[in-house]
Amino acid sequence: MNRLDNPTATPAQAGAALAARSADLAPAPAVSPARGLVRAVLRVHQSALWFWGLLVGLVAAGLLWAAGPGYDAVWTAYVKSGCAEAEYCTIGDAYTRYDLAVSLGSTALVIAPVLIGAWAGASLIARELESGTARLAWTQSVSPARWLAAKLAVPAAVIVSGTVLLTLLNRLVWWREERLRHALGTRDWFAFSTFLGNGTLATALALFALALGVVAGLLLRRSLPALAVALVGMAVVMGTLRTMRHHLWPVETLVSQSADRGWTGELVDRGLVTTSGERISDAACEEITCGRTDVATHYADFHPSSHFWPLHLVQTALLLTLTATLVWAAFRVLRHRAGRAV
Repeated sequence: MNRLDNPTATPAQAGAALAARSADLAPAPAVSPARGLVRAVLRVHQSALWFWGLLVGLVAAGLLWAAGPGYDAVWTAYVKSGCAEAEYCTIGDAYTRYDLAVSLGSTALVIAPVLIGAWAGASLIARELESGTARLAWTQSVSPARWLAAKLAVPAAVIVSGTVLLTLLNRLVWWREERLRHALGTRDWFAFSTFLGNGTLATALALFALALGVVAGLLLRRSLPALAVALVGMAVVMGTLRTMRHHLWPVETLVSQSADRGWTGELVDRGLVTTSGERISDAACEEITCGRTDVATHYADFHPSSHFWPLHLVQTALLLTLTATLVWAAFRVLRHRAGRAV
C-alpha cells in the first residue's frame, strides 16, 4: 500500500511519498541534438573506428618499443660489434627488428591518408547517400548542414588525435636514435616517409584526405566511384608533394672546385659553372665536365637539414588551405543537392 494512499500517514510521510512518485515519473534527461549526431556517427562507423584505434595502438606500441628497449639493444650490439672501427659491418637481428618497427611507424602515416580518403568517399558519405539513409536523417530533426558538419567534425577529431600521437612518437624515436643514425649513415631526414612522419604534414594530409573523400562522395553519391576518385586524388597529391617539395623553399647553393664535396642534405641539382658564368646541370651531361674545356667551378643546389621545418610548414599551410576550400565546396554541393533544407 502506497503511503500517499494511507489516510493515517503523517504530512511528512505523505510528502515523501509524493516526491518518490514524482521522481519515478520524471522523464529521462534529454540528449542534445549535437551529442546525438556524434553518437550516431560513431555508432554507424564503429568498425572504421575500431580499425583506426587498432592501427594507431599497434604502431604506437612498436614506436614506444623502438624508442626504449629496441634502441638500447641496437646500440649495445653496435658497440660490441666494433662497427666504429670497420668500414662495413652488420649489427644483426637487433637492428632488423628495430628498423622494422621504425619503418612501420613512418610508413603508417604515409598509408593512412590514402585509407582515410577512400573511407570518407565510399563509406562516410556516398554509401549513406546511395542507400537513402542521409535523406531519411534530413527528414527527422537533423538538417543537411548539421549532418555534414558532424560527418566532418567527428572523424576529424579522431584522425587528428591518432596522427598527432604517431607523429610525436616518431619524433621521439628520431631524437633517441641520433647517435646511431650518424654512426651508420641511415634514415635521411628528406626521405619521404621520414619527412612526412616527423612533422605537421601528416596531420594536414590526413585532414585533406578526409575533405577530398567527402567532396567525392557528395558529387558522385556512389560508393565505388567515390572510393576510386579519392584514391586517385590522394595518389596524385602525394606524388606532387614528393616531387615538387624542393621548389617550395629557396635552396642553398655551394660553389667549389670539386664536384662531390661540401654539401649535405637533399640534393636538388648540381653541375658546372663555365668561365662565362653559365650553369650547366649534370643531368644534361654524361661526363663530369660535359666535354667542356672552360669549366671554372662546380655548383650544388641543396636543402640542408635546417630547411626541414620551413618545408614542412609551407606544405602544411598549402594543404590546410586546400582542405578549407574543399570543406566550403562540400557545403556548397550539399546546399545544391538538398535545396532549401540546408
